[in-house]
Amino acid sequence: MKEYQKITMLPKDTNSHGTIFGGVIMSYIDLAAAACCHDHFRNEKFVTVVVRELTFRAPVFVGDLLSLGGEVVQQGTTSATVRIRADVQRSKKHERVTVTEAELVFVAVDTAGRKTPLMPWS
Repeated sequence: MKEYQKITMLPKDTNSHGTIFGGVIMSYIDLAAAACCHDHFRNEKFVTVVVRELTFRAPVFVGDLLSLGGEVVQQGTTSATVRIRADVQRSKKHERVTVTEAELVFVAVDTAGRKTPLMPWS
């Protein structure tokens, strides 16, 4: 699984419980999955069509370093399924914890937004 993004979690992203909003993590997952598609295919544009699975396993706290890794697990004619794993390195304990796992489906589109065949890098 290739790493695509590292982000330090900040106070602006916390909910009333003092943990990071799930929606913030979801947006980073979507960005990492799109980056994974660009790594595997020459297509310029991808859109998210399905979030098949999104499991929050542990909370994320201010100061945690969120790392997102991904891999293409299935490829169709115009779509790719990407698995993302989000881990955090806890700033105070120096431990690494898997906090979220997700599986998303992306479709390659042309400039008009129509599906277009995937073009793998060789």
